[in-house]
Amino acid sequence: MRVFALLFLLASTLLSAQQKAPEGIWEGYAGEWQHVSQQLVALAEATPQDKFAWRPAQGVRSTSEVYMHIVIANFWLLSQADPAVKMPAELDKFKSVTEAEKSVTSKAEIINWLKRSLDAVKAAHASAKPADLARKVHIADRDATADGIYLRIIIHANEHMGQLVAYARMTGIVPPWSQ
Repeated sequence: MRVFALLFLLASTLLSAQQKAPEGIWEGYAGEWQHVSQQLVALAEATPQDKFAWRPAQGVRSTSEVYMHIVIANFWLLSQADPAVKMPAELDKFKSVTEAEKSVTSKAEIINWLKRSLDAVKAAHASAKPADLARKVHIADRDATADGIYLRIIIHANEHMGQLVAYARMTGIVPPWSQ
């Protein structure tokens, strides 16, 4: 019985060593941001151009609109967390978020904007000092901290990552990390 238990423990240890956690997981904000950023870019790159116009139903965001929604939210929320960061003029000129989301449809431009927004969040958070993160802000209808806004940014990105994975699978695309 002891030999069996020892073999079971050894086998489970070897299996868990082979199933390494994705890079960034359990490494704090920076690691988690790296993880979701890599997944968003990898999924966008794996998606053919013709699938960026796909939407699951009338009145629901298309794939390109979801990516641009993430981009716009990243920049807008970042501008709320860090007053030194401004919304890019190319996105700030639109009358509505919906109009801005529909403004970019090409895969190359979407990936460029996505990387730009992800890098902006990464750089701003990395340079933020504890006092910067504790800074009080008023956003929408409530008081918050800059740190709370950064948390909202990462949660928002992950929420829409799930949506994009569902879109991908519905159109026959397998996310690169699950192949």
